[in-house]
Amino acid sequence: MTETATPSADPIVPPPTASISEAPFSAAYTRYAMLLLLAIYTINFLDRSIINILAEPIKNELKLADWQLGLMSGLAFALFYTVLGIPLAQLAERRNRPIIIGTSVAVWSGFTALSGATTNFVQLVLCRIGVGVGEAGCTPPAHSLIADYVPKEKRASALAFYSMGTPLGGLLGLVMGGLIADAYGWRVAFLVAGVPGLLFALLCFLTLREPRKILAAHSARVTAAQATFRETLSYLMKKKTFWLIALGAAIKAFIGYGHAPFTASFFLRVHSEEVARLASMFDLKSVGFMGLALGLMGGTAGIISSWLGGQIADRFAKTDLRGYVVVPAIASLIAVPIYIIAVSVPSASVALWILVINGLLGSLWYGPVYAIGQSIVPPHMRATTSAILLFVINLIGLGLGPTVVGIISDVMANGVGLGSAQGVRWALMISTCFGVLAFAFFWIARKTIREEMES
Repeated sequence: MTETATPSADPIVPPPTASISEAPFSAAYTRYAMLLLLAIYTINFLDRSIINILAEPIKNELKLADWQLGLMSGLAFALFYTVLGIPLAQLAERRNRPIIIGTSVAVWSGFTALSGATTNFVQLVLCRIGVGVGEAGCTPPAHSLIADYVPKEKRASALAFYSMGTPLGGLLGLVMGGLIADAYGWRVAFLVAGVPGLLFALLCFLTLREPRKILAAHSARVTAAQATFRETLSYLMKKKTFWLIALGAAIKAFIGYGHAPFTASFFLRVHSEEVARLASMFDLKSVGFMGLALGLMGGTAGIISSWLGGQIADRFAKTDLRGYVVVPAIASLIAVPIYIIAVSVPSASVALWILVINGLLGSLWYGPVYAIGQSIVPPHMRATTSAILLFVINLIGLGLGPTVVGIISDVMANGVGLGSAQGVRWALMISTCFGVLAFAFFWIARKTIREEMES
């Protein structure tokens, strides 16, 4: 459908589309494609999150404030990432999605490597903007591809599998970034992080298939039913469930992204002596140890959490679609007191183990939320819907989270006079309380989800 098409009685209601009850490719190829998309998203998040473990060395060398760390790791990246995601998703509704993804991988990997050559705050911000521009073309087309690759009843599990790239990339970013920064400096860490993406871009170009070419009947109907951004947005405006889960996920992202640049800083400031002692036991420096500890412990917990979220939601949703929102709602509420305890205990090692419990709850929302985003609209609106969902999540979560937490940290440290260590601790505790709002949004969505799910 285009804006120049003959108008119908209700242009927002989509024409009939083919129902995809089976995967378009063999089981073996589908597994390969899912693994490649997971690897690409892992690199995506590695390049996005490596700056978190490098924040303290960068802060010290470039003499930055916490609000600058937050801006650099959050808003500078998120603004272009979220805004460009929508036009690139519109392109993905009409063009070859693997080519869009492959090009995006090459762009963000190049800017990640270039970050290591920066010498001041402005240059680093510009490179982070470049990473955001590249990464904007990854997830909306990938979500749309996955929704075509797998049957509806496996959609949450498949999207949760893809979303494992978030904690896996975070794990690799923290571990690799910390160890390389300790040994060779933070600039080399950026360079090493950017190189693998070029290989995955090539694999994407050469081996990832566009299922629209296989699903000929489906492709013909999708081509005839091209929806504009305005039509997709108008269609979504009638779906209360979509906006509730978008806001719930945005709050979860606000907390997660807001904490990410300051978690290692928290341990290095509040538990500096204990961290140095623990690091010496492994013949490491403090930054390298924190990258290893946070990456392996938190990242592993996040991977398990993401996978479990999809499995649990798919199982519950077979009998009641409300399972898609009940799972993230309960997890969001329980996580609040657990995190507060973690940053309040006097022992760094105890805090790390408590954060593992928090990590097991933190990613449960990925599969259910993204499955709703792909199931609440017809196929020809999926990539754009994913981009709109990510726009809300990342503008609030990634755009505001690190910046707001950084501002709170500076206010508590300097304005209230608590000092740098206690300032970051209170910033983390205050921001985690927003999890109650996430619980509320997910829980309210129970009222409408059964009536509004589309396909």
